[in-house]
Amino acid sequence: MIKNKENFALAFSTLILGGVVGIGSVILGLFYELVEGIFLHFHETTWQPVSWSSGPVTRATSLIVGSIIAAVVWWIVRTKMKPTVSIGKEIAGEEMPFTTTLVHVFTQIFFVATGGSVGRELAPRELGALVSQTWQKGFGRLTNIKLSDDDRRLLIAAAAGAGFAGVYIAPITGTMFSLELLLKRVDQRAIIVSLTMSVEAMLVGSLLKGFHPYYGVGHNNFSLISTVVVIVLGPVCGILGSLFRKMFQYANAHQVKDSRILWQLPLVGLLTGLIAIYFPEVMGNGRPLAQTAFAATNTTFILQVLLIGAVIKAVMTVLSLRAGASGGTLTPSIAIGAVVGVAFGILVHYFVPGIPIWEIGLLGAASLLAASQQAPLMAMFMIFEVSHLNYSAILPLALGVCLSVYTSRFILKK
Repeated sequence: MIKNKENFALAFSTLILGGVVGIGSVILGLFYELVEGIFLHFHETTWQPVSWSSGPVTRATSLIVGSIIAAVVWWIVRTKMKPTVSIGKEIAGEEMPFTTTLVHVFTQIFFVATGGSVGRELAPRELGALVSQTWQKGFGRLTNIKLSDDDRRLLIAAAAGAGFAGVYIAPITGTMFSLELLLKRVDQRAIIVSLTMSVEAMLVGSLLKGFHPYYGVGHNNFSLISTVVVIVLGPVCGILGSLFRKMFQYANAHQVKDSRILWQLPLVGLLTGLIAIYFPEVMGNGRPLAQTAFAATNTTFILQVLLIGAVIKAVMTVLSLRAGASGGTLTPSIAIGAVVGVAFGILVHYFVPGIPIWEIGLLGAASLLAASQQAPLMAMFMIFEVSHLNYSAILPLALGVCLSVYTSRFILKK
């Protein structure tokens, strides 16, 4: 009887949390668009994610003012409020402080919307985990049903993945994130709960975003030559991805959390703003840089401007994290990998003129993402889902992420 109650509680909680987390994702999306409109007078789309129309002064001002406001809020959060708790620590048993986490989540979205150079995918994951924790406490008091520790962890991890699915309309990616990176286990119970919750959140999130691709690329079948190309590209991205992983891990480990954030983060914002005057692709979560790479046709622009831009993007993301900003590294990894892949595709194009360069760009994005996150399944399905690719992409993507992660382990062990 007790086991039946626990199973019912898990099933009921899964259904409720999927919808609530999806609503949370919609709210974060609306907040992002609101801030972006106020500060940049701009609304990004799949094919036009770069804020050229905002003007250089507006871009620089947005970054400077945004980083000052974010620095003040994060300083208050980290010195005057209860300490934030990561999703990993919450799964291990610690409790996320409600108010602190909520302010922290919306500050991340605010910082990225004003142009801050970090990913915004961490915020919906943390909001999902917080919603799950709050639901479990309230449900337990009302029903007097105590979930097992395994089910508690499962609901938190699944809700975190669902938060991602609701924002990026990518349910398989959200599922893989919860299983591969948070739970680090795969069984029938975990799959059913995670996938159900992510699908629900995706459906709710689609009410705001629809089912449009996040990155705009071609719709042709992947060519067989791309499977050969990725044998070389995968290990290259594995090396670069592991180096980027080391960089942002160092930045997070040595992140400024005292009063120094009040001058260091605005200084990074100023530097990013000066760069954005001439190169607005450096702004935001990496989507502008990645989409520019996928759509680029001028080989000189790719080799001279975008490669330098990818280096700048990596440096500014690391500096932002080091200076006190919180945010994700998934989409910045995709941006850097896309540029590497496109540049590599140009070289291949000289020998195989018919191959679409954006294909190689996607393979680079997936491969570098897999190495930087050490999550091959999540990386493969993320690129597959957010770009709306067809079945022909599975083989080269799978080969690329496997080779990338395998190569990266030699560097990460050092």
